[in-house]
Amino acid sequence: MDVRRLKIPKTIAIFSHIKRPLTCVIYTASSDQISEPLQKTPLNKLNPSSERKQQKGLDLNLRKWVTSVLTNPPIDSLKIKDLLTHLTPQQFDAIFLEIHSSLKPLNALKFFHVASGSCGFSFSVRSYCTLLRLLVASNHDVPARLLLIRLIDGKLPALFDSPQQKHVEVAVKLAELSCVSDFGVAVRTFDLLLHLCCTQFKNVGFDAALDVFRSLASRGLYPTLKTCNFLLSSLVKENELWKSYEVFGVLKDGVKPDVYLFSTAINAFCKGGKVDEAKELFRKMENTGIVPNVVTYNNLIHGLCKNCNLEDAFLLKEEMILNGVNPSIVTYSMLINCLMKLEKFDEADCVLKEMSNKGLVPNEVLYNTIINGHCSAGDIQKALKVRDEMLKKGILPNSVTCNSLIKGFCKINQASQAEELLEEMLLHGLSVNPGSFSNVILVSCMNSRFAVALRFAKEMVLRCLRPNDGLLTTLISGLCKEGKHSEAVELWHMLQMKGLTANTVTSNALIHGLCEAGNVQEAVRLLKAMLESGVQIDSMTYNSLICAFCKEGNLDGAFMLREEMVKQGIAPDVSTYNVLLHGLGEKGKIDEALLLWDECRKKGLVCDIYTYGALINGLCKADKLEKGRDLFHEMLRQGLAPNLIVYNTLIGAFCRNGNVTEALKLRDDMRNRGILPNVVTYSSLIHGMSNIGLIEDAENLIDGMRKEGVPPDVVCYTALIGGFCKLGLMDKARSILQEMSSHDIQPNKITYTVIIDGYCQAGKVKEAKEYFAEMVQKGNTPDSVTYNVLTKGFLKEGEIEEAFSLLDHISHTGVCLDEVTYTSLVNLLPKRSASANQE
Repeated sequence: MDVRRLKIPKTIAIFSHIKRPLTCVIYTASSDQISEPLQKTPLNKLNPSSERKQQKGLDLNLRKWVTSVLTNPPIDSLKIKDLLTHLTPQQFDAIFLEIHSSLKPLNALKFFHVASGSCGFSFSVRSYCTLLRLLVASNHDVPARLLLIRLIDGKLPALFDSPQQKHVEVAVKLAELSCVSDFGVAVRTFDLLLHLCCTQFKNVGFDAALDVFRSLASRGLYPTLKTCNFLLSSLVKENELWKSYEVFGVLKDGVKPDVYLFSTAINAFCKGGKVDEAKELFRKMENTGIVPNVVTYNNLIHGLCKNCNLEDAFLLKEEMILNGVNPSIVTYSMLINCLMKLEKFDEADCVLKEMSNKGLVPNEVLYNTIINGHCSAGDIQKALKVRDEMLKKGILPNSVTCNSLIKGFCKINQASQAEELLEEMLLHGLSVNPGSFSNVILVSCMNSRFAVALRFAKEMVLRCLRPNDGLLTTLISGLCKEGKHSEAVELWHMLQMKGLTANTVTSNALIHGLCEAGNVQEAVRLLKAMLESGVQIDSMTYNSLICAFCKEGNLDGAFMLREEMVKQGIAPDVSTYNVLLHGLGEKGKIDEALLLWDECRKKGLVCDIYTYGALINGLCKADKLEKGRDLFHEMLRQGLAPNLIVYNTLIGAFCRNGNVTEALKLRDDMRNRGILPNVVTYSSLIHGMSNIGLIEDAENLIDGMRKEGVPPDVVCYTALIGGFCKLGLMDKARSILQEMSSHDIQPNKITYTVIIDGYCQAGKVKEAKEYFAEMVQKGNTPDSVTYNVLTKGFLKEGEIEEAFSLLDHISHTGVCLDEVTYTSLVNLLPKRSASANQE
């Protein structure tokens, strides 16, 4: 395991690396002089006896030399360098272990510092552990701690057998040295090592601490009970629950647990949802004669409350009172919190009164618990009442209080109060949690207060808090629907600049909104920004843009986008083809649409109702009605149920073609399939019937619509009026117009143009002029069609001056007459001039 630690200031560095290689010299005990290097004598020239004597003498000399250097301050770096040329790490380890108890710890530390730092000497792990024990025994805890940190962190030249398990190797050597001298020192070194693993090396998890603990425990060695408690509580605090179960399982058999160890273990079991095990351990603790304290009871009560086991929790509270342990404010807070979550508000009030009777004053945490419970239940008035009581007791509401109240206001859709409270929190610098921002933004969006929602969303982003994806999508979609596209784009870029980039769904919502508003170029720029910032692009992104290009009639641009889509590795889906087919159909490019249809099927895409609908629409617009009907029947054979739009497309086409009989058959067919005709269906039928003179049938359809609950609109009435006008039945046309008004349906400029044309065709230009005046007076601006039919009416009745007067008026409107009407007026100019001359 690679163990890392936090940085240590340079001023307390102990050792540094050395690079000098070792050589061998002889030290004579009678002086500090260094003799010439030993002459190497071949082994076969030495007899065994003389070899042993020489080796013994050499070892004795080295021991005396090491002792002299370590016991005669000051530590001389030159002497150390000379000494180390004679020593191997193993030789020094044996000598140091033998003499360490007679040495001054700081002298030995200085020697290690010079030897490892200036000379690059690598000591054995046992030598370092021996030095560590020497420092601990003399209460030099700070240098001992720093030495151990640097040793485990790999900052010292040491001869480890397993560099990835330095902490374990150190533990093993300390365990082996525990029998050398005072065992109390050994236990203190165990404490130091475990404490370091739990604190200094916590950033790599608790594996190091657990490895050391296991290594010591397997040898029957344990740190002090205080350190055992620290290890166990550290594991529980960091949610390393399974490791805490293992540690406690070993400790309960290896040491004599106290109330603190049991309490921590009970807390671990409760935290892990093992409440039954916690209860069993609690009883076992009592059976061993260890009296539970308030923390023990609270830990178990907390576990029971977490499991919503209120009955056992209250029984345990009564038991602790009987055993002479007074419940604390924490005890009551846990019980009240559980009751509030279960919405047992009356019982919570009773517990609060009991607490007060025992002289315990509620603190802000308890008040916040009660307020939050009422807010979660949507009872904001009760929450505010508790807040007021809190103020009377001199306890000021904090950010937790305000966040709970904001949640309560939002829950009952009191958007303005939530917004006001959030503004107040920001003004006073209180900590606002992301949930409060999100709640206010959401409730503001629900009430179409998008400007407010945007302000708080920006405040979140400025604090580097990211609204969740769903909330961002809701907000950006809402801004687009309100026409605030620039604000939506600004928010998107703001998120990107803060590194909180919006996801694909949110970005697609913005592109869709821009396209719907016709701001296609801004949508294209956003697509480029998405690609540059690494936002995932999908088929929906491109489909929105392709649809927008098709609506603009820019089919070349739409197909170029499809090619770009393929280059990005995104395969066009059936929706892509549907949009393109619809675009080609609207442009009348039916041959190209049929080719695209074949391509879609060859790629194995399953055509849906929209694919068929787009192609049927194109065929109908291209006057290929029979092919449209054939495709409709093919769709039925494929098992696809036609929708209202497909039926209306075909009905409208047949009506325009004069084939009302086929249109009515389709109307009946759609009814049989459970699809009710709408106003578009009826307006097509009325128009078709009126065109072929079936005016009575058309009028009956108006009545039939109302019976079916489909109110006729201005289009239906205009079609019917047009039918009567064609037949010259102007009185009937006038009565239909009055019927419209009685149903509060206002005629539009097409309605007026149709009736003006009817009167002109009937030679009643006076009535036509009256309706023209009414049309203008009601705010319907005449267009070129209106002016043409009225001008032709004047010319037909020989009212030349009226025609030229109208022409003068038209010249100020910018509307153009058609060529035939204009030519007729020009041809009448000579007659008009002659008439003027005669006068």
